[in-house]
Amino acid sequence: MKKIGIAITDPEDWTARALISAAKEKGFSPLVLDLRKADVRISLGISEPAAQFKAGEILLSDLDALIVRDVGAGAFEGVSFRFDILRELEEEGVAVINSPDAIQNAANKYHASYLLARAGLPVPETIAVQSVEAALKVISGFGDAVIKPVFGYKGKDIARVKNWEIQFSDRKTGPAPVEETLEKLLEEKGMLYIQEFIENPGRDIRAFVVGGTAIGAIYRKAAAGSWVNNLSQGGSSDRCVLTDEQKEIAERASLAIGTTFAGIDIIEGPEDLDENKNKKVKGQCNENRKGPRILEVNGTPSGKGIFDAWGINPAGYIIEYLQNIL
Repeated sequence: MKKIGIAITDPEDWTARALISAAKEKGFSPLVLDLRKADVRISLGISEPAAQFKAGEILLSDLDALIVRDVGAGAFEGVSFRFDILRELEEEGVAVINSPDAIQNAANKYHASYLLARAGLPVPETIAVQSVEAALKVISGFGDAVIKPVFGYKGKDIARVKNWEIQFSDRKTGPAPVEETLEKLLEEKGMLYIQEFIENPGRDIRAFVVGGTAIGAIYRKAAAGSWVNNLSQGGSSDRCVLTDEQKEIAERASLAIGTTFAGIDIIEGPEDLDENKNKKVKGQCNENRKGPRILEVNGTPSGKGIFDAWGINPAGYIIEYLQNIL
């Protein structure tokens, strides 16, 4: 029987439990592990491997495959060490999904935007800067802008700058002084990742892609008075049927980032809801229509939202994909 490891940090996490259950249903005996407890012994020996990778009592190099639900947060060197382990396990012949490169591509919003745009996929106009002066110029040009942490998650610490007032997504305080706040952010982060704010119908789309195919999607609707659609920020979910265009860009986005499974976040502009405006006249193209744009790609997505909305369990698709490649 093939040995499949599942890397988790929270045993009560819905997606972690779903992956474990799906693996058992497919006849596997999954080995559950926490990469924060991994250690590596490196030695030079003729009869022994150069490195021994262990997480608790599990010898990681003996695995046929490793599904990464969560690497675990923490200090830079600790997180970097865990990604090194994943890369080295790949070199040892273990099938790691998502691959460490794919997870890092997705986690780095700046680099993900670059990869998506390079693949010809629609993204919000994005400008990255390293000075307050440059940031102020960008914000002035956008008029309504969003500043995101490059390595943020769950909609935390996202700032919107409109009419020269800055408001954070997850803070109860009122608008803060723009220039002073930019100085603090720049001192903390060293750069600023700024995108145009796209007027939208108060929702975005989370499409779930496995093995290059979009298996389903949900709308994530912002809570009353909020402009952030994340479920973790009080948003709600509803069923979404992807258009052919949305399905295509979700699948291409997963490919561009390199993920086996991913959550693709897509924003609709107001023009997407105006059917008459979007109808093409034969022989003409709608030059003013931007269409849906990809906000980001999540390389370690939760499957709970799409399961609650549709009864679709992404974990089953992930295990089936793995079963087919082993």
